[in-house]
Amino acid sequence: MAARQQDAIVGPHSCNDHAVDSRSGAWDSIDTVLCDLDGVVWLAHQPIAGSVEAIGRLRSSGRRVLFVTNNSAAVRSQHEAALSAIGIPAEGDVVSSAMAAALLVQPGDRVLVAGGPGVVEAFEERGADVVLNDGQGSAAGFDAVVVGLHRDFDFDRLTVASAAVRAGARLIGTNTDSTYPTPNGLQPGGGSILAAVATASGVDPVIGGKPHEPMAELIARMISTPERPFDPRRAVMVGDRPETDGLFAKRLGCHFALVRSGVSQPDARIDGDIAVDFDLPDLASLARLVSASDQGQ
Repeated sequence: MAARQQDAIVGPHSCNDHAVDSRSGAWDSIDTVLCDLDGVVWLAHQPIAGSVEAIGRLRSSGRRVLFVTNNSAAVRSQHEAALSAIGIPAEGDVVSSAMAAALLVQPGDRVLVAGGPGVVEAFEERGADVVLNDGQGSAAGFDAVVVGLHRDFDFDRLTVASAAVRAGARLIGTNTDSTYPTPNGLQPGGGSILAAVATASGVDPVIGGKPHEPMAELIARMISTPERPFDPRRAVMVGDRPETDGLFAKRLGCHFALVRSGVSQPDARIDGDIAVDFDLPDLASLARLVSASDQGQ
């Protein structure tokens, strides 16, 4: 094993039947990298050391990199522009939980949105009749209430959203992440707002983003071509949140690389039920691991 490969701890007790040993050159079989953003590539759009170069190295190796984020607040072009601003071209390579959640409604559905511009864009592109929850309108006549990260969410908006759900609207969440990492520590995530609406309405939500099925379906649609269908056995999910990214990898049937540059800190213990194929300090360590494997070291 190359000296720099000490960055990685290969999970010897992984329950995946395809657990990867970096020394075997098994990375040769990996052609797709699904990469989280917050806590992996950046913290509040400030790049984590070595992450930009790591993405470049992964792409230079011939692997496709798709950014898979539960951040629903920004529209797709904003995600792409933010990545481009730090030196990572990403046009057409970002999938958000808002886009996945939009698969849960039908064109023409009347949808009450408690979320950011990314949620509005995704549901309008789906063909839904989108109404913004301003905390003042009627709660009647909605097919669905959609909740994502919403920095202006307040008691009045909670009242309208929960009333709409009690009146018969489906409750849809972009994700259940209760927090997200920033340079100043964890901040409340969209999942904390969703929990409030679920509690006030007494209704369990259906979820679009990681680790749930709509996100898996969306990724397969984006990556697959008639000549080359998406094969999850040849993919790895890179993330900082085992209960989200790790469970998503399990749902997809792909490998999971945990990086400890975001929510999961270096000394954090991981639930033994979540299979971790690689346990790494950061994305740069993963890129070094891949390079060493490709070189047969």
